[in-house]
Amino acid sequence: MRILPMLAALLLGSLAMPVLAADRDPYSGAPLPPAKHEPASPITDHFYIRAAFFAPKFDTNFRVDPSNAPAGTTGTPLNAENDLGLDHRQHKERVEFMFRMRERNKVRVDYYEAKRNGSQVLANDVIFGNETFPAGQTAVTQFDLQQFDMTYTYSFIRNNRFEVGTGLAAYFLQVDVIGQVPAQNLRQEVSAATPFPALPLDLTWRVSSRWAATARAAFLKINHHNLSGRYWDNHADIQYRWVPNFVIGAGFSSIRTDLTRVGGSFPGVVNMTITGPELFLRFSY
Repeated sequence: MRILPMLAALLLGSLAMPVLAADRDPYSGAPLPPAKHEPASPITDHFYIRAAFFAPKFDTNFRVDPSNAPAGTTGTPLNAENDLGLDHRQHKERVEFMFRMRERNKVRVDYYEAKRNGSQVLANDVIFGNETFPAGQTAVTQFDLQQFDMTYTYSFIRNNRFEVGTGLAAYFLQVDVIGQVPAQNLRQEVSAATPFPALPLDLTWRVSSRWAATARAAFLKINHHNLSGRYWDNHADIQYRWVPNFVIGAGFSSIRTDLTRVGGSFPGVVNMTITGPELFLRFSY
């Protein structure tokens, strides 16, 4: 029965030999100085999951054009918050992941959704798609937004204090709008799902052993067939590393969408701005 302890000792010894060899100079055999340990920071994190409390303010201007109307006929321009009674502000959750591949390559995944409802008496007639909602009636509106994005960046600057990277981001944006006047049995629903690429820029500054600041932005300008517009996604925050694997922080995010679409399932215009502060917790290693 002594063969099992002997085999275990041989196995442990074979695993330890490369480690011991790595601790000595291959030419002189002299012991090497101990490797420098980089302090835990956003620059050295290989993975994180971030849960944020987001309190954005909305400013939404849009119109829904008729699909079978004569050329030049458009829907009624509306402000969703002022004209239709949707919430100006919401308290929402936001989730984000990051995976670092080697030292300079990162992939970030982010998801955000906002679902809002409102009702308001219309001051004027409203052309909403193929329906006309008459003035004096109560309109009930649902406006849903879902955003999912994946961002790859390569850090062309990376040291123990600063990291700067760029690459390619893929955004998946879905908007669903339902407008109805229940008293007259009028209802119109439109939706659009648009994937598009964007150019990202990521910045990180390790201020001290516990404090760090990060900022990022992504931008797209598109003019393709029946779709045109611009998109911005910006974020900045400051972080405090309470323990090596746990971070608390506060930041500010801004998302702006300006899209015009001719035809399709959502003909019309969407100009939406979402801005507000964030408080977040982050686990990393």
